[in-house]
Amino acid sequence: MNAIISPHALAGSIPSIASKSAAHRLLILAALSPSITDIDCRTTSDDIDATISCLQALGARITATKLGFRVVPIAVGASSTQPRLIKGALLDCGESGSTLRFLLPVSCALGAKATLTGHGRLAERPLSPLYEQLCEHGCELSKKGVLPLQTQGQLTGGRFFLPGNVSSQFASGLLLASPFLDKPTEVFVLAPVQSAPYIRLTIDALESFGVAVGLSDHVLNGHQYRRYAIGGGCLRSPGKIVVEGDWSNAAFWLAAGSIGHATVEVRGLKADSSQGDRAILAALARFGARVMRGPGAVAVSGGKLEGITLDVSGFPDLVPPLAAVATFAEGKTRLTNAGRLRLKESDRLVSVSNALTALGGHAQIENDDLIIEGSSSIVGGLVDAENDHRIAMMAAIVAAQADGPTTIRGAQCVAKSYPNFFDDFAGLGGQVSPHDCEEN
Repeated sequence: MNAIISPHALAGSIPSIASKSAAHRLLILAALSPSITDIDCRTTSDDIDATISCLQALGARITATKLGFRVVPIAVGASSTQPRLIKGALLDCGESGSTLRFLLPVSCALGAKATLTGHGRLAERPLSPLYEQLCEHGCELSKKGVLPLQTQGQLTGGRFFLPGNVSSQFASGLLLASPFLDKPTEVFVLAPVQSAPYIRLTIDALESFGVAVGLSDHVLNGHQYRRYAIGGGCLRSPGKIVVEGDWSNAAFWLAAGSIGHATVEVRGLKADSSQGDRAILAALARFGARVMRGPGAVAVSGGKLEGITLDVSGFPDLVPPLAAVATFAEGKTRLTNAGRLRLKESDRLVSVSNALTALGGHAQIENDDLIIEGSSSIVGGLVDAENDHRIAMMAAIVAAQADGPTTIRGAQCVAKSYPNFFDDFAGLGGQVSPHDCEEN
């Protein structure tokens, strides 16, 4: 699908969608608990659906309800709290890195002889050193870097060691698996820990299901580590639980408010969320936007925007909305330590730069930094979303403020995290026309 956007500023109020980061974690824990869990999850997406499909393949029964999902866990009917698995399950992770990186260690901890597969760039996204750590702790895995990936053996507990600069999802996957390991588990992550708030989100989810995680700092062999320790214990369902609003996708609407001439409000966001992308508010304030916080909602309106230098290593998914704002800010913006963006659905450093350039902006890459020179006028044009949901969203936000129309090629990729993005875009006054075609 191509989305054709005519310039028109966005304004108004919109509810946040459910956080897919939180939904992944809560669905997995609900499927592994000994009793039924009702999950209030107001929206879904391709990535959430991929996790649901994989859990169903392992033996959980997950059905849609008016408020979200009812999860009848794998353990129901088993003689103990150890889940009764469907052996030889095929887990199709779609294009979801979270699904693969969470369910690989979980499947190994359960002793599931499973096959994990996926699509798009998923096979290219790194699994090391999680792959090697699983093999060192009792698992047999098929060839690394190739999907499908087959698992055998039983993951054992103990000490796991991970770097802090690749993916926090490795640590989260091991923590989600830890209640089913044979002995107390410690996950050591080399400092500094990038995207640490997302490990905190995993800890929050575990604590909601009755499992406590201890945090401490340790020096081992002259290196500083953050230690995450689980002493054992069984999961227990909270009965009902709510998936909080999603800061990463709300960031696009808040960015739109900062570059327009009216206010955009997003409702249903948790002010004290562990999501790292809550940093969007501080970043927009630094640009010069007016940020307003109210009960259960945040709103942003424009101001005199000026370029900034910002280290994005802790919240790399914010780079696309921040890049959109930087395009309209006076002077130069430098988003530093963004190298992990090369490992997303696209090489996101390149695809952000390509999209902004196609619209008439000025962006360049220096090592792992993205440098954007603010433009007095954005002309619009033709943008290839490169099968990356966040590139399509960024292009739409910029196009709403352009001088001329914009066509976003492959705009359907927003379904990965936000299927109703363009409906909500129109609800805020955006002018968008979908066009199904077979053009290249």
